[in-house]
Amino acid sequence: MKIFYTISLTLTLFLNATMGFAQTNPKANISGIILDENKKPADYVTVVLFKAADSSIVKTAFTDPNGTFGFNVASKGSYFYKASNMGYKTLKSKIIVLTEDNQKVDFGTAQLVATAQNLKEVSVAVTKPLIERKMDKIVMNVSNSAIMTGSTALEVLQKAPGVTVDQNDKISMMGKQGVLIQLDGKQTYMSSADVANLLRNMQSSEIESIELITNPSSKYDASGNSGIINIKTKKNKNGGTNGSLTGTAGYGKNFRGNAGLNLNHRTQKLNLFGNYNYGRNERENRIDIDRISNGTPDTYFMQVGSSLRKQQNNNFKAGLDYFIDKKNTIGVLVNGYFNHGTEASVNNTLIGPSFQKTDSILISNTLQTNKYNNLSYNLNYKSVLDTAGSEISADVDYSRYNGNDGSKYDNDYLFANGERMRPIMYTRNNTPSIIDIKAFKVDYNVSLTKTIKLEAGVKSSWVKTNNDLQAEEFVNNNWQNDVRRSNQFIYDENVNAAYTNLNKQLKNTSVQIGLRMEQTNSKGNLITTNTVVERSYWDFFPTLFVQQTLSKNNQLGFSYSRRIDRPSYDALNPFVYYLDQYTYNKGNPFLNPQYTNNFELSYTLLQKYMLSVGYSRVNDVIMEVLLPDTAQKALYQTNANLAKNISYNANLNIPVQVTKWWQMNNNLNVFYLSFQAPDLSGKELKTGKTSFQFKTQQTFTIMSGFTAELNGSYESPLDYGTFAIRPRYSIDAGLSKTLFNKKASLKLALSDVFNTYKTNLSSIYSGLTYEVRQKNESQVGRISFTYRFGKNEIKPARRRSTGTESEQGRMKN
Repeated sequence: MKIFYTISLTLTLFLNATMGFAQTNPKANISGIILDENKKPADYVTVVLFKAADSSIVKTAFTDPNGTFGFNVASKGSYFYKASNMGYKTLKSKIIVLTEDNQKVDFGTAQLVATAQNLKEVSVAVTKPLIERKMDKIVMNVSNSAIMTGSTALEVLQKAPGVTVDQNDKISMMGKQGVLIQLDGKQTYMSSADVANLLRNMQSSEIESIELITNPSSKYDASGNSGIINIKTKKNKNGGTNGSLTGTAGYGKNFRGNAGLNLNHRTQKLNLFGNYNYGRNERENRIDIDRISNGTPDTYFMQVGSSLRKQQNNNFKAGLDYFIDKKNTIGVLVNGYFNHGTEASVNNTLIGPSFQKTDSILISNTLQTNKYNNLSYNLNYKSVLDTAGSEISADVDYSRYNGNDGSKYDNDYLFANGERMRPIMYTRNNTPSIIDIKAFKVDYNVSLTKTIKLEAGVKSSWVKTNNDLQAEEFVNNNWQNDVRRSNQFIYDENVNAAYTNLNKQLKNTSVQIGLRMEQTNSKGNLITTNTVVERSYWDFFPTLFVQQTLSKNNQLGFSYSRRIDRPSYDALNPFVYYLDQYTYNKGNPFLNPQYTNNFELSYTLLQKYMLSVGYSRVNDVIMEVLLPDTAQKALYQTNANLAKNISYNANLNIPVQVTKWWQMNNNLNVFYLSFQAPDLSGKELKTGKTSFQFKTQQTFTIMSGFTAELNGSYESPLDYGTFAIRPRYSIDAGLSKTLFNKKASLKLALSDVFNTYKTNLSSIYSGLTYEVRQKNESQVGRISFTYRFGKNEIKPARRRSTGTESEQGRMKN
């Protein structure tokens, strides 16, 4: 920490020096006030300052809640501005002249003129497409989509370009796992299983858009080898008092539904906001496994299983922003969830010398219960330092997570004729867990010159997890502690980081160079066996971004980044969880972090067609594997470090305006993946295969306010780690109608219209032979109604990004 303190102090002194450098040049000040059509201050109006001599752009600014704006300019001359805002005509000012340094000139007060007569045409023109390609990311606009209605966040992600969610809720992007999930720019600090559970309990009605960032800059946490998926939740953008009510009902084989309330109240000095969502979800899952346990002789297992998951979730968020003055804002944010559910499973396993002959049968009944609670607190501050956009922001975060997983197992062993071989074996587990997260971060950016911008910041996080596996078995009519499996695992982790980005804008070229330093200190302690694993290491993560404008309609881009993925908390937890005697899961406390080098080259045509090609190499890649337990003739799932993973990918995005009433977006992702491990449980693994994913979104405007959507996706055969995955495909459809003068909307949707989406996989690991067939309840019809009330005309408060973005993504929900 002394070393980190020295770095922080040095960075602080450097920032102070650069602030002083940025403010020493003599500058004149230009200001003005913009009013709306009611002669009230208009905030968040875009104001662009031009040189009168050649109409070149000098600077851009936004009006504050008082309607005022200001510019500092370094040269004498003549200037004018243009002010624009949606629903108003563009306003052009008179010309003013600066004749001396440090001169103050006031443009005075100007009033916007509404374009009410063109409101209908404007509303049609600004409707966001489902998929948008931006310079550094792909954006999927969820809120306007009929197909997304009533879906969970996990189901929405499955429809995103280049994203795959398998039947076990593992998320991949561009063919690779290791995606960092953020909510409103905040890392979740949860395990992959917990993130999946959180997204499964979040409704599409809570989501505004999803950002897919394949090569993040140094400002972001260095975790996530395949990039970042940022889920931006809805924030009421209006002034006064307003809100919305949403209700959804759906049915496949089982019922699911959700309801939510969103409220916002904004005055000149204060913005209060909050929302609450309740969801109930029932989902059926079927899994069949055929496998061969090698031996003398071989033993054949045919497992047929089904489960029914029932989940109820309560999510909420509340906060306020206080505008101290036009440059300083302080905010408080509290959010959390209270979720609980059950999952009942039945597995029948036929065992014999071949798949055609059965010697014995194992019938396993399992009842799993879960209860997850989380409360997170954030205190944030932001100060705008000058009209050039320089600002400093700070966040302090605390989050506490409480979970409790319980399981009851009944294992019944029978002969082939149905007679019982032995008494029924009863076991049960109870696993309370507590996760504490503390974090702080400071971000600073300053314009050193007209063309050079500096970003810098520091961040520290402290995470402590405590998992207590209490395993029992039923012996002599009493529950007794199972000393073979009961254990307690405590994990402590501290990550300290500092970063800097330097942006240089040339005439047709922009360059950004960045460096992030992270120091990691971790300790895993398996209490019962006194097994301690400690690590302390430094890492450096450089980034480079170059954008070249060849012409108005042709742009090239190049990016490079080095990234890290630390093992998730549940992957490090060495506990053993049994599905039955022959199928179980266990953690690996000896996992090492994996490191990735990403390269990407992109080309944009006509500002909408985009092709990107990329290459990445991952060392010590963390991979979920299925391996044999020859002593128990069992199959177990765990995580292991493979030697390396090399991938090549190409992504092509083509939006097409077929007619005035028909829009489509097509996305093709082609990639080659290879994995190597010289010694994986005594066997060599070496794979490599080219695969592709194709997704198309079709939007049809039937009439004003009435649209239809049709989406399709296809994933070709894929080799991933030790798995060979067969093709997967599905089609979704939806209708959307606005009502009551656009204050309400009614949406109908049917996901997986032909009930085709399923996961079939087999082993490509030479030490094991198996076939897995898994089918979730994916064909679901939904109806959703949303009603918006209150004032709907004023601009949003500031966006927030807290300091716990990366840690919560490694937790459970």
